[in-house]
Amino acid sequence: MEENTFRIKKSYIYAALGVLLVFGFFMYSLVLKDNNYPVRTQVTGMVNENSMNQNSNSMADHHKPVQSNSNGFFENAIGKTAPEFELQDIEGTTFKLSDYKGKNVVLFFNEGSMCYPACWNQIAELSKDGRLNSDDTVAFSIVVDSSAQWQKIIQKAPQMSKSKILFDTAKKTVSDYDVLFTASSMHKGSYPGHTYFIIDKEGIIRYTKDDPSMAIRNNELAAELAKL
Repeated sequence: MEENTFRIKKSYIYAALGVLLVFGFFMYSLVLKDNNYPVRTQVTGMVNENSMNQNSNSMADHHKPVQSNSNGFFENAIGKTAPEFELQDIEGTTFKLSDYKGKNVVLFFNEGSMCYPACWNQIAELSKDGRLNSDDTVAFSIVVDSSAQWQKIIQKAPQMSKSKILFDTAKKTVSDYDVLFTASSMHKGSYPGHTYFIIDKEGIIRYTKDDPSMAIRNNELAAELAKL
């Protein structure tokens, strides 16, 4: 009888130790996550974009929705005057939409640094396509990241330095263009979806596209520009 009791107690002890080990591993994982240790990709060796985002002191604020739902602008944007914006690039140069009257403007709103490799590829391809960057057309990618986040990215991926990226850290422009609640947004209210606008030379929106598939849409954009 005593031997059976001893065996039962021993089983409970092992079970308790197992629970403690699982709990300890779980807590250890949380500590690693909270301390934002950078994770390196096996393929590229670059610091993973999620780690870059998490290392930013503003990450928590970025996850806070700036509005509770869509303001309805995107669904009815075609034919409307494009909202003015004044944003800076990574060099601190200010760009205003009104400065581009007389040019067609392509805007690509996206999730930015956290969206690797899809958004990175889209941003790069948008910037180097001559059909979208010419004497009468300019294309910008708009993100809600900080420029500091992209400075880290460019150190690891210098080819991204040629991309025309504008920083909307305050999220005013993404709110004005109503791209925080489109179908392609995976963090609704916090990050924009993968959304395009074409604005004509008079500042009127002539084309919009929200793209949950996150594909490179340069051919479609060029075809729409050819109609203007």
